[in-house]
Amino acid sequence: MPDRIMVPFRGAGSGADELSWGQRELWGGMLRQETWMPMGVVRPLPEGTTLDDVVAELRFVHERYPSLRTRLRLRPDGPPRQVLSESGEVSLEVIDAPDDGDPTVTAEQVRARLYETDHDVERDWPVRTAVIRHRGVPTHQVTVVCHLVADGFGSLVLVEEVARWRRAGRRLDDPPAALQPLEQAAWQRSPAGQRQSAAALRYWEGVLRTIPARRFPGPVDPRRPRHWQAAFASPSLHLAAQAVARRAGTDRTTVLLTAFAAGLYAAVGIHPVVVRVVVSNRFRRPLAGTMSPVSQPALCVVDVAGLPFEEAVVQTGRRALTAYKHAYYDPNQLDALIDRVGRERGEELDVACYFNDRRPLSTADEGPPPTVDEVRAALPETRFHWTARQDRPSERLFVTISDTPDTVELDICGDTHHVPPAALEACVRGMEAVTVAALT
Repeated sequence: MPDRIMVPFRGAGSGADELSWGQRELWGGMLRQETWMPMGVVRPLPEGTTLDDVVAELRFVHERYPSLRTRLRLRPDGPPRQVLSESGEVSLEVIDAPDDGDPTVTAEQVRARLYETDHDVERDWPVRTAVIRHRGVPTHQVTVVCHLVADGFGSLVLVEEVARWRRAGRRLDDPPAALQPLEQAAWQRSPAGQRQSAAALRYWEGVLRTIPARRFPGPVDPRRPRHWQAAFASPSLHLAAQAVARRAGTDRTTVLLTAFAAGLYAAVGIHPVVVRVVVSNRFRRPLAGTMSPVSQPALCVVDVAGLPFEEAVVQTGRRALTAYKHAYYDPNQLDALIDRVGRERGEELDVACYFNDRRPLSTADEGPPPTVDEVRAALPETRFHWTARQDRPSERLFVTISDTPDTVELDICGDTHHVPPAALEACVRGMEAVTVAALT
């Protein structure tokens, strides 16, 4: 059994309220996918790090960030509520790797265990932390959190704030400037918040009334287990997207979103491609520095049929910008809207196609753009492999691009009763092919 250190904390604020919109977005995904949506990382510790250092950092983040001190209150007669505690104590596991073993292997085993352990959203703190020691020396920290704590860009906020805390001698006197989850819930209930949601839903309704109802071909090649997941890594696509972004005067995300639409259209033959693009929402000033989840999907129509790729990129950029402005809304009201428009159209609307680029938004990098020869030389390094097959529910199609340097590393997960496995692979390989071809 691992040793445990109980770390007490006392932060500012407490109370209960309805979920914020970002929390509702994730709670809905947790219910659909039957998972507590763990996110985690194994971090090598700098030489000289002590257990006291880890304890101090763990206490700091809990005291500074309310979402780390937030649990849910489930109710049989309504949606859950968020409950913020002012104080408490969190457990830090201390695990010794075998003297003759690799502590990295032990750390990965601990991460997998923490992922797979059930999570009680009402009783458990949403953070699990462990330190791996090798021959008595701390070598790795393992942290797994419930997605209700943070989204991808919120995690970057946390990393930057911890670094600032260290530089300041482990003391930050300024409170977090961004709206925290309880404050977000209060604003969203206000007249200004309701106007924001209403404006976003008007945009969504306009799109929902004009798009084809279906996104995917259906049970062409249904499999058991039903949901398949694959990893795709392409340094060539990374270089080609940089070059196209430079030529088109846009960012890599717009290029890759266009490539995804082109790959999916080629794989399934349905257009226009209608995709829910996950938007951080931190361009909104009150949310700029929040760690808590505020990302929500925008609804973007990408029509690449018959267009040269660069022209399609420019068109996607204009449409995506409009969509991004309407990605902050009440998810419960959106679900009701989709149901209502579907009933009025006399057909179920399928908008379960997601695209999530987790990398910070960036235009083309400095320096000379990649050449065609460099892009082609990287093609043999492309890798695709299936990573999981399961019957646990998932979205019909979800593509995630990780924040990995020097390559496009993506994860694609699809429901084979709607998208055949061959189409999932063809989609990501088509992303690479169409982007590389645009340079020739």
